Amino acid sequence: MPANIEFPLDLPEVRILKSDLSGREIIIAVESTRSWAICPKCGQRTEEFHSFGRQLRLRHLPILGRPVIIEIRPKRFRCPRCEDHPTTTQKLGWYDERSPHTKAYDQWLLLSLIGSTVADVARKERLTYACVEGAMERLLESEVNWDEVQSLEILGLDEIALKKGHRDFVVPVTTRTADGELKLLGILPDRRRETVEEFLRQIPARLRGQVREVCTDMYEGYTSAVREVLPQARIVVDRFHVAKAYRDCADQLRKEVQRELKAELSETEYEGLKGTMWLFRRDPQELEEEEKERLALLFKCAPDLKQAHQLREELTAIFEAEHSKQSGRAAIEDWQKRVRESGLRCFDSFLKTLGNWMEEITNYFISRLTSGFVEGFNNKIKVLKRRCYGITNLKHLYQRLCLDLDGYRLFGL
Repeated sequence: MPANIEFPLDLPEVRILKSDLSGREIIIAVESTRSWAICPKCGQRTEEFHSFGRQLRLRHLPILGRPVIIEIRPKRFRCPRCEDHPTTTQKLGWYDERSPHTKAYDQWLLLSLIGSTVADVARKERLTYACVEGAMERLLESEVNWDEVQSLEILGLDEIALKKGHRDFVVPVTTRTADGELKLLGILPDRRRETVEEFLRQIPARLRGQVREVCTDMYEGYTSAVREVLPQARIVVDRFHVAKAYRDCADQLRKEVQRELKAELSETEYEGLKGTMWLFRRDPQELEEEEKERLALLFKCAPDLKQAHQLREELTAIFEAEHSKQSGRAAIEDWQKRVRESGLRCFDSFLKTLGNWMEEITNYFISRLTSGFVEGFNNKIKVLKRRCYGITNLKHLYQRLCLDLDGYRLFGL
């Protein structure tokens, strides 16, 4: 006697009429066991059976790698209470009326889409591109549901270009929950102050009042919008944006010095200075002895560059140290004084930046908030763009990012 294997369909309120396993697909005909429907006119339950509707063929979860098709003819019922006795088609909970899939199969598609592309999933499941996109439209929100957000203490604002080399910036607005999870709140089409203000005003009042810190870069459009809509929030300029600014100043001096040395020294003399760019940029504590010797040779040829390197590392150490806002500000002001006394001009633009943004920069020392969670999220966007060869539709970008962030929690078994 051949062995039988049973597979649960997980389709409530149906019984199997027959099954056909002869072709590539497994076709299973089912019938509803529910004996009533809701009249759309009066909203009452009716049990007066009228007829069967047209047959539906719904793609369901695969069995042993074979596609499964569920065939069902929905029951139709007539309402005896309404004057014209309208008929209505019964609706069961495991499929949507206009969907070619069961809800379980839609969830399967989205689970497969995490870390993949619409085209890849469509090809593997032998579906059209539109079928996979349809599952996204049915199951994924296109904007944040504020009713599901219980607290909102931190906001992150930062822009990213959708196309490399273009200035078509979009602005992901993110938050970090108390347990450290990242949540996407929205993607703004541009970084104009008016656009940012409009989004912030859409945040429900109960949540706007909770925001205590907003981490951003040194862009007036963001900070002005925050001051206007969230006056109670403390603006923190991200320390890594600050670090990029002063490190770029030192690196610009290195470029100028190395160009001069290349012109002045013979090829043999300059040979020992080649490849020192990354040595100059790296943390000195991470260098091997041979690398330290090569960097020391560069500094011997360019004492000003050595001084710029030392000042750069001193400012980094200030941000790494345990400071209060007051002591941190005092340490940065002492650093400014040493830079001016050094006679170096490479940090002039950064000194001006410090003068304009000192309050927001030193707010970092209060709770040491950084936009590390924002930058990590931007990396997710970059990976998604490379994987999908670019995404310019902001609605789809929002849906795909939410899927990558929460997909396993929402659709995993």
